[in-house]
Amino acid sequence: MHRPIFRSALALATLAAGLLLPGHAPASGTTPASPATQSQQSAPQNDQQNQQPPQSGQTLKVQTALVNVFVTVRDKSHFIINNLKQEDFKIFEDGQEQKVAYFSKEVNLPISLAILVDTSGSQVDVLGAEQDAASRFVHRVLRKTDEALVMSFDLDIDLLADFTEDTSLLENAIRKTVINVDGSGAGGTTGTIPSGSNGGTDFYDAVYLAAHDKLTGEAGRKAIIALTDAEDTGSKLKVQDAIEAAQRSDSVVHVLLISDVGFYYRQMMGYGGSGVAKKMADETGGRVIEVHNNKSLEQAFDELSDELRQQYVLGYYPTNAKRDGAFRKIKIEINRPDLKILARRGYYAPTD
Repeated sequence: MHRPIFRSALALATLAAGLLLPGHAPASGTTPASPATQSQQSAPQNDQQNQQPPQSGQTLKVQTALVNVFVTVRDKSHFIINNLKQEDFKIFEDGQEQKVAYFSKEVNLPISLAILVDTSGSQVDVLGAEQDAASRFVHRVLRKTDEALVMSFDLDIDLLADFTEDTSLLENAIRKTVINVDGSGAGGTTGTIPSGSNGGTDFYDAVYLAAHDKLTGEAGRKAIIALTDAEDTGSKLKVQDAIEAAQRSDSVVHVLLISDVGFYYRQMMGYGGSGVAKKMADETGGRVIEVHNNKSLEQAFDELSDELRQQYVLGYYPTNAKRDGAFRKIKIEINRPDLKILARRGYYAPTD
C-alpha cells in the first residue's frame, strides 16, 4: 500500500502561492567542520557558522563556515580520474578565487540517496526494467553507513520506503511501484497533491519533496536519482523551485532519462524532458544519462555507482562572510583541459 506524503501538500500549496518566505527555508551547503567530522554527525548540518561565546576581556570572533564542494572528474572517454592533487584545482566564488582549506578523496563518506521512480503512464513498458536495475543498484552501492529511500510519482507522490540501510526493504519498495494514469485513463488513483488539467506527472514536486522534506537533515553526500522521462504535467511547483530545494539541501540530482517512445509517439510529437533534466543536473552538479534499452540502463546505474564512490572534496572559507541568504556562484577549474568536472554551481549563504 502506497504511503502518500500528506504532510507536504500544504507546504507545496503555500510555496506555489508565494507565501513561503526565502528566509524561512533552511540554508545549506556549508558546514562548520570538515567532511570527515561531518560524516560522524547525525544532526542536520544547518548551523552555518561556528561561534564561541567570548571569555571575559576577549573580543567576540565569528568563524566563517567551511563550504564543501564534492567534485567528480572524468576524461573524454567518461572514465573517472582519481589521481589528482589539491594543487590541480582552483575554486572561485562569484568570480573571486578562494583558498582551498580542505582537500580529500572521498570513498567512504556516508551517502544518503533518494530514488525517485516515475510511475506515470508514459513508463508503462519500461517499469519492469527500471525495477530490476534499481534493485541491483541498491544492493551494489549501499554500504552499512549508507541509507536510501524510495518514492514514486505520477498523480501522487508516494513514499514507499523511508530512509533505511536495509537493501531488502528498499528492493521490496522498488518492486511495489505500479503504473498510474491520469483521470481520463483506466485505473489509477486520485492524486494526493491535486494535479493540473493536464493530469499526470508531478516530477518537480517529487524532487522538491525529496530534497526539502527528506534530504535537508541528512549529513554526508546526498543525491537524488530520478528514473523518468522528465516530463512534468501536474506539479504545483516550478522546475526552479525543485532546483533551489536541491541546492539548499546540498543534494545532487542525477536523471536517468528513460522514455517509452511508443506511448506518446514522442519523436513525432516533439515530447521530451531532456532540457529540464539537463537544467536540474547542471545546476546541482549531477548528470543526465539517456537510457534506450535494458543494457544502457544497467550501464547508467554502474556509472552512478562508481561516481558516488570516487569523488574529491574541496573545502574553503569564503572571503564573502555576509549572512545575507544570497545565492553564491561556485566554479571549479582544473589545470587539465582534457578533463570534465562535475560539481554544484553554487549555494545559498546563511542568514541570521
